[in-house]
Amino acid sequence: MTAGNTNAVTARKFNIDTVEHAAQTPETELPWAELGLKENEFEEIVKLLGRRPTAAELAMYSVMWSEHCSYKSSKVHLRQFGEKLTDEMKKDMMVGIGENAGVTDLGDGWAVTFKVESHNHPSFVEPYQGAATGIGGIVRDIISMGARPVAVMDPLRFGAIDHPDTARLVHGIVSGIGGYGNSLGLPNIGGEVVFDSVYQANPLVNALAVGVLRHEDLRLANASGVGNKVVLFGARTGGDGIGGASVLASESFDDSKPSKRPAVQVGDPFAEKVLIECCLELFKHSLVEGIQDLGAAGISCATSELASNGDGGMQVELTDVLLRDPTLTPGEILMSESQERMMAVVTPENVAAFEKVMDKWDVEYSWLGEVTDTGRLVITWDGETIVDVDPRTVAHEGPVYHRPFHRPEWLDGVQADTFRASEAGKGLPATGEELKAAVLELMASPNMCDKSWVTRQYDHYVGGNTALASPDDAGVVRVDEETGMGVGLSTDANGRYAYLDPYTGAQLALAESYRNVATSGAVPMAVTDCLNFGSPEDPEVMWQFAEAVRGLADACQVLGIPVTGGNVSLYNQTGTTPIHPTPVVGVLGRFDDVARRTPSGWQRNADGQAIYLLGTTRDELDGSEFANLRGHLGGLPPKLDLEAEKTLGAILINASRDGMVDSAHDLSEGGLAAALSEMVLRFGVGARVALGDLCERDGVDAFTALFSESQGRAIVAVPRSEEVRFNDMASARNYPVIRLGIVDVLATSLEVQGLFDLPIDELREVHEGTLPKHFG
Repeated sequence: MTAGNTNAVTARKFNIDTVEHAAQTPETELPWAELGLKENEFEEIVKLLGRRPTAAELAMYSVMWSEHCSYKSSKVHLRQFGEKLTDEMKKDMMVGIGENAGVTDLGDGWAVTFKVESHNHPSFVEPYQGAATGIGGIVRDIISMGARPVAVMDPLRFGAIDHPDTARLVHGIVSGIGGYGNSLGLPNIGGEVVFDSVYQANPLVNALAVGVLRHEDLRLANASGVGNKVVLFGARTGGDGIGGASVLASESFDDSKPSKRPAVQVGDPFAEKVLIECCLELFKHSLVEGIQDLGAAGISCATSELASNGDGGMQVELTDVLLRDPTLTPGEILMSESQERMMAVVTPENVAAFEKVMDKWDVEYSWLGEVTDTGRLVITWDGETIVDVDPRTVAHEGPVYHRPFHRPEWLDGVQADTFRASEAGKGLPATGEELKAAVLELMASPNMCDKSWVTRQYDHYVGGNTALASPDDAGVVRVDEETGMGVGLSTDANGRYAYLDPYTGAQLALAESYRNVATSGAVPMAVTDCLNFGSPEDPEVMWQFAEAVRGLADACQVLGIPVTGGNVSLYNQTGTTPIHPTPVVGVLGRFDDVARRTPSGWQRNADGQAIYLLGTTRDELDGSEFANLRGHLGGLPPKLDLEAEKTLGAILINASRDGMVDSAHDLSEGGLAAALSEMVLRFGVGARVALGDLCERDGVDAFTALFSESQGRAIVAVPRSEEVRFNDMASARNYPVIRLGIVDVLATSLEVQGLFDLPIDELREVHEGTLPKHFG
């Protein structure tokens, strides 16, 4: 359906605030504060326009100058990702920060695009729709690059597992992610589920999507070519999500301010599925010159960004927008964040072919206007001008804040409060039975327990190209069915580490994600991040943010992989209490052939394979899962050696590619105890290990060997025929490696010789029982 004026404008007559009227009535008071603008920002808008803004212009600036859309408090720090790019980092990057999603060259004419974003605040207000539309929005970012979405991931953080409100959020958010993603036919291949009371009123719902495309199908968001037509297609525009970006994502929650909780967007995954296929056909036949999804800030964002990225201007007639709600005002139409909508630029000669594709897929569309050479974005309502702005001032030249920041005074005391096994008086487990009980306690804890209660609500294998998925270290998806080329992905973050030291904490998140991808056998190539922090108006929070960005940029430079895109989510706090700084980092890697991927558990045909530990174990328990179980958070996070991480990654990748390892698992949260337990549980295969040589070599006791979270470590299972070659490879790179034991497919337990024998059934019972106990 097109086109023309189908909205019965005569039935929606408003007292329209035109540009002419605004110029004649400078004394009119406008609700700029209620729309999330600061007084200085409103004054700047007046200065830019040379008059007061119209109501529609005010709506547009308010959403586009929000933290969520403009990055006004963060962009001065985010510039480091570009400033610290090296030639090595650029070599495979086709599209970087600034577009809807980054694009990386895979070779053979293939490219991959991926990005992670937040939908935190909407998911607290309305868990199901908030999470569902988070998936829908990130998938549309992938579509808008010219790609077919192939998988999603979901890093999640909730409050205390036993808090009365946590069940509401867990049920709603998990159902929303599964309901939308499953309906789209996209496999969910990984993510995280973390419980911590610091996220009680601010759950983090971060969503990642990945898509694949041929080089020639790449599309960018710009409106170029005078006379080219502007079209809005997909779902009709309604009243859902009005002000969502500027209001929900630019203030901390405060129950005394109900205006800070506007309607959350409502998603329709089946409409989005049709939209995906419709867009892919448009790309196949080269029927669009530029394209932009409508997510945060809706039409305000799409028109201003397309025009700003183009070479001229744009004129749009707003009364031609197809509506679900005929009572919407022009400002509300501009601000609406109704889902499943796209805006495109089409040449006049392609209009008929475009309409034919729309009709084929039964997608509604309306021609709104055209590209001009005025350098202005002009929006009319029934022929009267209600917006006349320079689009760059809306989309790209908004406020830039150099927020004050300083290191918190309280951090010295926190960092001095260490949790070391070498210190007396901790009451740490020492005997075999005590260590066995500690392993069971760890594996039953909310953060280390089995997450299949969550993940089984997602479809991992729809589409037939998933090679690995949760609970393996990385998700793996095949890209090219002919060659087997594919990608591996992981997302990681540790808010406790970042709380103790945000610079190192951000680097540790990157290192873990990099290590997980390498463990699967993929070569890391690109990074996306979702930076979740408290209020930027708090100098201590701003310091945490600045340090995390600096740490991440520095670490990417050492590892040689670029940040290609991402998201900043601020104001994640209730009142004056912020969340832990939580920089979620996603890493994407390349497989020549996903048939060579390495799973994260002992396999049933692996009897007698040697179990090796790569890396060095130190007395590093600050911020660890074990310390968390004892209610302790202090000290410094584990030391990080990025060059060592690169070396470890190279060993894991080469060993996987050359058939030297049949399974591999990184060591991170929970240390060796968690890794051994998860490898045993993965396929129900037992193992016999001894810690004596490890303890003697590294100068640690058995407790530290099991629960330390030292970095740069991984466990691998090596066929006996490959032991010499594997050891030679590690030795040639001067990387520490030690043999711990063997895989025993007939064993029914994890035996740590001389200490304890832990039956697999007992371990599985406690590991799998936690989430069902709390959530049914």
